[in-house]
Amino acid sequence: MLDNNIKTQLQAYLTNLQHPIELVASLGNGQKDEEVRGLIADIAELSDKVSARFDGNDARKPSFTVGRNGDAASRVQFAGVPMGHEFTSLVLALLQVGGHPSKAGQDLIQQVKDLSGEYTFETYISLSCQNCPDVVQALNLMAVLNPGIRHTMIDGALFQDEVNARQIMSVPTVYLNGEVFGQGRMGLEEIVAKLDTGAAARDAANIDRKDAFDVLVVGGGPAGAAAAIYTARKGIRTGVVAERFGGQVLDTMSIENFISMKETEGPKLAMALEQHVKEYDVDVMNLQRASKLVAASESASGLTEIQLQSGAVLRAKTVIIATGARWREMNVPGEQAYRNKGVAYCPHCDGPLFKGKRVAVIGGGNSGVEAAIDLAGIVSHVTLLEFGDAMRADAVLQNKLRSLPNVTIILQAQTTEVTGDGSKVNGLSYTDRVSGEARHIELEGIFVQIGLLPNTDWLRGSVELSSRGEILVGRHQDTTVPGVFAAGDVTDVPYKQIIIAMGEGAKAALGAFDHLIRSGVSAS
Repeated sequence: MLDNNIKTQLQAYLTNLQHPIELVASLGNGQKDEEVRGLIADIAELSDKVSARFDGNDARKPSFTVGRNGDAASRVQFAGVPMGHEFTSLVLALLQVGGHPSKAGQDLIQQVKDLSGEYTFETYISLSCQNCPDVVQALNLMAVLNPGIRHTMIDGALFQDEVNARQIMSVPTVYLNGEVFGQGRMGLEEIVAKLDTGAAARDAANIDRKDAFDVLVVGGGPAGAAAAIYTARKGIRTGVVAERFGGQVLDTMSIENFISMKETEGPKLAMALEQHVKEYDVDVMNLQRASKLVAASESASGLTEIQLQSGAVLRAKTVIIATGARWREMNVPGEQAYRNKGVAYCPHCDGPLFKGKRVAVIGGGNSGVEAAIDLAGIVSHVTLLEFGDAMRADAVLQNKLRSLPNVTIILQAQTTEVTGDGSKVNGLSYTDRVSGEARHIELEGIFVQIGLLPNTDWLRGSVELSSRGEILVGRHQDTTVPGVFAAGDVTDVPYKQIIIAMGEGAKAALGAFDHLIRSGVSAS
């Protein structure tokens, strides 16, 4: 099952096991069952601290548990073959069940251990989903740390009956004790915060008590991370407040144009960014959304204030806004009602759930055409709708798309409504912009790929924005508010690229430091 190179690497990892572990498989007679059998046998051969049994009686087949020897109720389970993006989840589960310590912060680990009650989690994933491993790994770790927690990863493409019965049309989808707990990327910190209901209030109180920062970075994507590193290296008091560290990069599948790095994936780059930031004395406040900016000239403290949705207020001598952008929505009736019920924004993540079904892709740019090409290999038929009179994607992508037999391209189409049966999408209505005729397509999924919107709603009335809602910046990334700078996709600087955002983050940091010196606001 595993090639020799992977076996060699895995064998080295398994030397970190501190306790014997046992893999118990529940198998049927299919091809995937044999793949699980082979996978478990390969792992057991690599360490004398790993044993395998094939007499499990779980209803999900194929599946297997990872537990300590003698543990009557193993709390970590994989239903399916955890390869692809989930192979790392399997490796971490082996190590953590075997006693190898997690890299999570000790305060967070203790918070997990202190959770009381019984929690049975089930996470539906697809092996091509780059967001799913974060959720699986977080819940697996929680199951290792707390005897009241159990977790099962379920490959939605393999267990289609469950997916259809529960009407799951987006991954990752997490169930807790039989009820939907959450959808989309969630890290350990976010999951624990949802379970520990008093955590948000405690965090808000702690944040509110913090002393003023020399530089406060709002946003944790490439621009924010670069800004934080540059200011921290100046030896000044630096803070980062972010809704989710990594930002839009977390949703990026493949990155092949980041100079010096031939190829990587968004989540890997996001993790590297966070680790780099934490090499310095930076106060990182995650899972916090900014709600308002109050300029120094208008605040009682004489400092720029950032109000958070939690009610806490942060104060700083200078602020760098790097809140990035989000997927642009169609803003038509039915879109929100059927979000994650057929309306999706990540073809890599959710595509496998639509195997053999009819879907539409909205948008004829590179993202839309690439999505249509990828989906064409999974679904029965793809209809691509473009508002303009021509697709805007690169010619090579357009040629590839037109060569596919199960793709229909409709130009000059204005989407007007997403239709459904109350529980899931069943079609899409659009207007032919040439004839004015209203038309309808019957389908089961809609993938929206029409670009990004800057995350500036919270800034309206405080800094000057462009007609597109982007922050207007000068040569030094300065905004129209003294002491406030901005960088990355949230600004009006053209060419939204990761490497450009990082460069702008560095410029903003240098601009903020220069402002501290020249304005007479002393840096600590």
